[in-house]
Amino acid sequence: MISRLNDSLAGLGRSTLSSLQGLGAALIMLLRSVWAKPTSGGFGRFVEQIYYVGVQSLSITLVSGLFIGLVLGLQGYTILVKYGSEQALGTMVALTLVRELGPVVAALLFAGRAGSSLTAQIGLMKSTEQLASMEMIGVDPLRRIVAPRLLAGIVCLPILAILFTAVAIMGGKFVGVDWLGVYEGSFWGNMQASVSFTGDVLNGIIKSVIFAVVCSWIAVYQGYASIPTSEGIAKATTNTVVYSSLSVLGLDFILTAVMFGGI
Repeated sequence: MISRLNDSLAGLGRSTLSSLQGLGAALIMLLRSVWAKPTSGGFGRFVEQIYYVGVQSLSITLVSGLFIGLVLGLQGYTILVKYGSEQALGTMVALTLVRELGPVVAALLFAGRAGSSLTAQIGLMKSTEQLASMEMIGVDPLRRIVAPRLLAGIVCLPILAILFTAVAIMGGKFVGVDWLGVYEGSFWGNMQASVSFTGDVLNGIIKSVIFAVVCSWIAVYQGYASIPTSEGIAKATTNTVVYSSLSVLGLDFILTAVMFGGI
């Protein structure tokens, strides 16, 4: 009995130390990537990653935003009309999207589409020894490979979240105003009167920036630290989606409690 308890405690200690070691390595990689001296052609690689990470994620982001806005408008109307408050549909749609759904869903889509791709890219470079070859010729792979992808993710996700929110609001307006007959003036007027830039929009942007840092950081680190085999890259790609999703949902609760919960 005592030996089993000792083995369990030893296993817990090993897993804790391993997790702390991984977190420390990830933090060092983040700091080295952010404060790395720009290399020749670095801006061109950054722009290339902006296209790969951001522009190629536009379609899934906008289409998802449209359908979520349609569903939100329909569900909101069916609830509010029971209380004679359907004129508040614009307020409900806007606040829900600006505060929560916009940053969160955009981050989850980003993790599933762009984050997993970044991990697979870097993991494949590692498995084919491209990163090791750069180190041998004196080129820092963190500056040349990791930094442009990390910065591109941090820049693109807040923009994608804003576009997601805008398209979703238009989807809610289409259902509420054009389909179900809510007065358009009340829809937009109540929205403008209830949504504050500093209290709602700015907090949503702050959320999306924090999610961008976390998702991009997890994606590039999982690729950089992956085992250079097909199974290792597959596991790293899966870990990127899982860890990013859990981090976004957990951080969303903490940030919401701080921003809107009075903590």
